[in-house]
Amino acid sequence: MTTQKAKPDAERSEPNKGGPSVPVYIHLRPARASDVAQLVPLLLRLKRLNEEFDPLLKVRPDAEERATEVLMNDLADREATVFAVEGVGADKGKIVGVVRARVRERPFYAPEKEGVILDIYLLPLYRRKGAGEYLLHQLSRALKARGAGVLTAEFPVQNEIAIRFYTKQGFRPITTLHARMM
Repeated sequence: MTTQKAKPDAERSEPNKGGPSVPVYIHLRPARASDVAQLVPLLLRLKRLNEEFDPLLKVRPDAEERATEVLMNDLADREATVFAVEGVGADKGKIVGVVRARVRERPFYAPEKEGVILDIYLLPLYRRKGAGEYLLHQLSRALKARGAGVLTAEFPVQNEIAIRFYTKQGFRPITTLHARMM
C-alpha cells in the first residue's frame, strides 16, 4: 500500500486526504499466505494481552494452530481484510504489526454494511507515535471502498488503552456484550 515517513513534531499535520503523519517508518500492505508464520505470534500476543484484561478471554492451548487457520481463512475470504505492517530501515522486511477486519451486513440498520476491526496489534516500539492512527486511516479507506458505511472496533471492555485510542479517533460505544461462565 504505502510507506509512511517520519516527520518532526513541528511538521506534523492534521489528518488529511493523504492520511495522518506518522513519526515512525512503517509499510502497510495486504497480507499474503507467506506472511502467516510471522503474523501468528503477533496475533497471539494480542490475544494474551486480552486475557490479562478478562479471564473469560483465556487463550486456548491450541491457539497457535487456530490463529494459523483463522488467518488462512481470512486471506481467502472476500469479506475479510488482513494487513501486514512492515518496518523499514533496520526493520525492513520484518512484520511489526497485524490488522484484521471484515465487512459485515447490518440487516436492521443503515448504513447496511459495517467495517469491523477484529484485531489491531503493533509491537511496542511502534506504539504511541501515530502508527495506529495511520493504520486506522488506511483500514477505513479500504473498508469504505468495499461498501462499509460505519467502522466499529471489537476489544475487551476493560482495555483502557484501546478505549483511549478509539475515543481519540472519534469512536464511541454503541453496543455492549455481557458474558458469564456456564
